[in-house]
Amino acid sequence: MRHRCELKLGVFPSVTGARLVFLSLAGLTFAMAGGGAGAETIGDALKKAYFNNPDINQQRAAVRASDEGVPKARSGYLPNVSANADAGLQVLDLQSGGSTGAPPNTVSTRPRGYGLTVTQNLWNGNRTINGLRQAESSVMAAREQLRFTEQSVLLDGVTHYMDVLRDTAILSLDRNNTEVLSEQLRQTRDRFTVGEVTRTDVAQAEASLAGAQATALTAQANLQTSIANYRQTIGEEPKNLSPVRPLTRPLPRTLAEGISIAYVEHPGITAALHGVDVAALNVKINEGQLYPTLGVTGQLSQRYEFSNEPGTRGLTASLVGQLTVPIYEGGAVYAGTRQAKEQLGQQELAVDLQRNKVRAAVVSAWGATQASNGVIRSSKAQVAAAEVALAGVREEAKVGQRTTLDVLNAQQTLLNARVGLVTAEHDQVVSSYALLSAVGRLSTANLGIALAQYDPKVHFNQVKDKWFGLRTPDGR
Repeated sequence: MRHRCELKLGVFPSVTGARLVFLSLAGLTFAMAGGGAGAETIGDALKKAYFNNPDINQQRAAVRASDEGVPKARSGYLPNVSANADAGLQVLDLQSGGSTGAPPNTVSTRPRGYGLTVTQNLWNGNRTINGLRQAESSVMAAREQLRFTEQSVLLDGVTHYMDVLRDTAILSLDRNNTEVLSEQLRQTRDRFTVGEVTRTDVAQAEASLAGAQATALTAQANLQTSIANYRQTIGEEPKNLSPVRPLTRPLPRTLAEGISIAYVEHPGITAALHGVDVAALNVKINEGQLYPTLGVTGQLSQRYEFSNEPGTRGLTASLVGQLTVPIYEGGAVYAGTRQAKEQLGQQELAVDLQRNKVRAAVVSAWGATQASNGVIRSSKAQVAAAEVALAGVREEAKVGQRTTLDVLNAQQTLLNARVGLVTAEHDQVVSSYALLSAVGRLSTANLGIALAQYDPKVHFNQVKDKWFGLRTPDGR
């Protein structure tokens, strides 16, 4: 796989004749060989992830599966209806006894019949209504988990997008550094030939070039890893990636505002709160097993040739009410109720834990975002100063005031500064998106990405009132 980078910033000639290329993510376009002419924006990449990422799609399937819990719970309000039928052959051989002299008599009948049974629950300790509420809370928790997954995938998409840009820039810097050091080594050898420098200077130049070549190979491997991560999240290879600016307007204005928003809107917290509802209703469902149950059963049956009487038939109908009062069931229900209460307490603690995690994420992302502008300013100043220093050291080396090692060190300092600037610009973009994710507002809608939003309510409305049917709404 070949790759190249198109640069939009300055090219600085060095006194050695090599070209020192200054890279910045603000002006870097990543292109894969064979890619189209049109550049792909971060919005285009995130749109692909939104529709194609398997993590998002499997969580959407999990939400649809959770939707089916509502009609399952609602079935407790509906009757159970069953039909039955039977047919057989019965032979009765009557043998006379004593001195009556009556001949034997054999009677053959074909008893048969059919019937219908309807059972309707009238009250079961509110287990049906609590089960329905629990199912609805589970659906809401699944939807929040879906939103959490979408946020995670979108943030991963931005991170891997920026990783590709960063690693492309670093690889180009390392390759340019290798070219510069190759030219430096050539000139050092020429000067050694005429006796201006020693063999030590040549060895120092050779060592620096070998180190730069190893660094470039590492940078190439890092880029391949970033491309693989991009492919895993977005679903396609990166092609013609455009620069990305950090977010500004959707972000909270203060740290306190960000924490307040996160406590209310972050899907991790809201999902945990729905989990508390599910656990609380589970306690009530367990307690409901200790209450009486009231139901009614209706039966209708038609019988033919019963009681060994050929040609007979009879119709039977019954309606029976049944009240069942549990007295003792071995303690299983009591243990289950206590267990459910402990699970409720555990879920309440999970909410506190999630709040602490979210708060820490907001504070961390806020700090990184606030520091990013200062880091970039310092990095740019460092690059500018390192450029001046390198130029001065090279001039001083011409007149013998600096050694080859001084030049090599200055060159390495400049390279490190430029890599630091590229990394700082990468971190500035990623931290801004991470802050939006930490407060719970990282979504395609808030990013202004035009696409058809997946609405989990559509499937829910299609199945919540279904009484029968084996096919899913999409025809499976």
